[in-house]
Amino acid sequence: MRRRSSWGTKLSERIVSRDEIFSGRIVRLVVDRVELPDGSEASRELVLHPGAVAILPILDDGRILLVRQYRHAIGTELLEIPAGKLDVEGESPQECAARELREETGYVASDWEEICTFYTSPGFTNERIVLFRATGLRRVGSPAPGEIAGLELVAPGDIPKMIATGELIDGKTLIALSWRNGVNG
Repeated sequence: MRRRSSWGTKLSERIVSRDEIFSGRIVRLVVDRVELPDGSEASRELVLHPGAVAILPILDDGRILLVRQYRHAIGTELLEIPAGKLDVEGESPQECAARELREETGYVASDWEEICTFYTSPGFTNERIVLFRATGLRRVGSPAPGEIAGLELVAPGDIPKMIATGELIDGKTLIALSWRNGVNG
């Protein structure tokens, strides 16, 4: 999509060439050679991702269901909303969200609302997350083995302190909780 900046110039880049550096189970790493609006060329290192879903699960009493997961990239556990990669062919984002909620928490939801879609870090990746609110929760089992380190039910009133103390630092979780606070705040 071409957009004009406040200076009136076209903001776009044309791909001249693409080199695939790595292709893995989750991501691909490519280096694009691009032509800039002024005709010069530059390199862009990109992480290509199939996309993901994230779920804001809210119990009938208003508490939010969060999962604790170890995240190797930062070497620690994070408290976050359930989420997962769009990796099943033919599966819609909502179907993926329902599957991920069940796998990661043992809960199912009777009501789903698509909240928004956002890019996680568009400076270097095309990863896009579709965020859902899930309500009418019912526990039907346990989390799939190896999926998470634990479940936590968090009262909405506890969220500001958890953010301020650094207990909640995951980006998708902060977006979901900000949305929840703005709607029900």
